[in-house]
Amino acid sequence: MKYRSLFFALASLMLMGSNSNHKSPKLNVLFIVADDLNCDIGAYGNNKAITPNIDKLSKRGVLFGNAHNQYPWCAPSRASFMTGMYPDQTKIKSLRVYLRQAIPDVVTIGQKFRQENYHSVRVGKIFHYHNPRDIGTAGHDDNYTWDQTVNPYGRDKVEEYKINTLKPKSYGGTLSWLAADGNDEEQTDGIGATETIKFLDRFAKSGENFFLAFGLYRPHTPYVAPKKYYELHETNDMEIPESSDAYLKTLPHPAAISVRDKKDQNNLEKGLAKTIKEAYYATNSFVDAQVGRVLDRLKATGLDKNTIVVFTSDHGYHLGEHGHWQKRTLFDNATRVPLIVAGPNINKNEKIMDAPVELVDIYPTLMELLGMETPEFVSGISFAPLLRDSNARVRKSALTELGVNTGGKSKVQGYSIKTERYRLTQWGEDGILGYELYDHKFDKEELNNLSNNSEYKQIKDSLYVIINRRISEARDKPKGLGRQFENAKEWYEPKSIHSRPKSN
Repeated sequence: MKYRSLFFALASLMLMGSNSNHKSPKLNVLFIVADDLNCDIGAYGNNKAITPNIDKLSKRGVLFGNAHNQYPWCAPSRASFMTGMYPDQTKIKSLRVYLRQAIPDVVTIGQKFRQENYHSVRVGKIFHYHNPRDIGTAGHDDNYTWDQTVNPYGRDKVEEYKINTLKPKSYGGTLSWLAADGNDEEQTDGIGATETIKFLDRFAKSGENFFLAFGLYRPHTPYVAPKKYYELHETNDMEIPESSDAYLKTLPHPAAISVRDKKDQNNLEKGLAKTIKEAYYATNSFVDAQVGRVLDRLKATGLDKNTIVVFTSDHGYHLGEHGHWQKRTLFDNATRVPLIVAGPNINKNEKIMDAPVELVDIYPTLMELLGMETPEFVSGISFAPLLRDSNARVRKSALTELGVNTGGKSKVQGYSIKTERYRLTQWGEDGILGYELYDHKFDKEELNNLSNNSEYKQIKDSLYVIINRRISEARDKPKGLGRQFENAKEWYEPKSIHSRPKSN
């Protein structure tokens, strides 16, 4: 009896010790990236948008209303946020450059998770792909980032010949659209959602920790979505902003060039412009539905209880604002991105509309949330404090840059900062080619350039100091990065293969 009592006492002590050392399960990450998605979604106050699933996600977490990318073009932006560094540090400012050509020793977000014994998976587009040309391939992916990848290929690619376009046989860089036959699961992004769901089911059974990146190809042109999503929207409800040549004269020359860069998309007939904008909204609704499918399965598996969800886009998008369509400007339309973060120990139904944050901040934020050490080279700043306290602040400005071809041998570089209230844009080294200054308290559309307004001289002078400090810091080579190569050459791009003809 005495020995039996001693046995139970020892067993109890062992159990207590085991419980005291028990650690809560490690958190996972579901990283969802849309392509060319601006803030024209319901959660950001657009009452014409039909995006119920993204809206629902925002109620589960924190929505940032002043989040900005670092280069409003696909490849530079994606290389930037996947490494937590600025384009002046990644040295990637064009489309057809593989990450390791410029910074071979960098540790990307997914690679860092692999080092931490997570399963790192990509479904769809995370690094640059020519869209839609490279659908079904690995594009300009980085294989060191992932344990496993899936390159979906859907009906939208097979039936490219059906697409309406402003420029024959051109889809990715030109406004183009299609109300498609068939269902969601036949489209590339529908297949991507299905594959992402399969991984969630697998991880729910295996208990593996994961960094699961679901990259959508839409709403990037061509705006392809099943017909039911087009039927949700009315063409005549679409409003198209007007712009004039007189307005262009208020801008520095590089800024004016940036908003008139695509000649075949300037001064569109109003009815055509409305049709195209409706197509974009329809494709947003399709994207929302695929995001909803994935989030519903995350919850059904129970993985939502220990998974951080990050939803964003590579850059913003113009829909006729400033007379421009698509990206590649330094206006809010192109620099501002949707950014929603939800998960355990993160505030719910919180909207932080004024605090500036950057996409390079995602990397260190995830590191802090998961208790991992941020690599020394990462230039972003964790905004994890804002996820628990909406009054916290980690930045005073968000920095974006863009190169504009003005006809010379090299591009003119522009830099722009967005504070809580103002935007200052500087063109050319030390502003030699001009400035733009906008006061968002009175001019959220950024149509009234105040850079030469004497009443704003003090504001401009103070922002001038800030932007040049930000530029200098963004150009510094980060410690711990390793090799960094200037002027990595783009890969040769063969002529596009024409779409398949319609079969008899």
